[in-house]
Amino acid sequence: MIYFSRKNGSLLRLTKTEFDGKALVKTATNGSSELMSNISMSIVSMLYNAQLLKYAGQDGIAAYGVLMYVSLIFQAVFIGYSVGTAPVISYHYGAENHKELKGLLKQSYILIGVFAFVMFISAEIFAKPLSVVFVGYDEGLLNLTIRAFSIYSFSFLFSGVAIFGSSFFTALNDGLTSVLISFLRTLVFQVAAVLIFPLIWKIDGIWFAVVAAEIMAVIVTVSFLASKKKKYHY
Repeated sequence: MIYFSRKNGSLLRLTKTEFDGKALVKTATNGSSELMSNISMSIVSMLYNAQLLKYAGQDGIAAYGVLMYVSLIFQAVFIGYSVGTAPVISYHYGAENHKELKGLLKQSYILIGVFAFVMFISAEIFAKPLSVVFVGYDEGLLNLTIRAFSIYSFSFLFSGVAIFGSSFFTALNDGLTSVLISFLRTLVFQVAAVLIFPLIWKIDGIWFAVVAAEIMAVIVTVSFLASKKKKYHY
């Protein structure tokens, strides 16, 4: 503060601030995908709980709780990487470093693919040990949780693509595309799947719903990336 308040050789100066409504609206719009994700997660969680109570009772709720604990840890890897790379993406886009932007996108999806594969294998291997830690006191609940793990873990193969894709378009200042990916992934696809799949596969349909929603989100994300490639030069 002392340095910048005095005369110096820097191009930066402390000056009187001004209200910029246009910038504020643009910022809020660009960040709307994160708002939608949090709202959607709450709505979808309530819907999952209602469906689980209907098809599996309290044991279903308990098994879902275990999956959410593990999922939050795994998803944090994708979210952390996406948030961490966003400033780099914004910088190269603003500087018109198209080659760097293209390379960053390619390398990111390679890394996400590796993370996804490791998470999937880890979830399959540690499904029983992790389930025992949480619900080892009840054999029936334990078997239900292990079964849920074995199905739900497939979602880790796909979830990173849409998470990074939404963050990628936010970094490019394309809030509309970002919120569409987030809205479809976290609300529309999951709500549709969790309402329809249990009618066919009962309790297993609820676990498959997450996997199906992530696969559909990947298709949407890849479609947006392909259609906007010329616009953003990545």
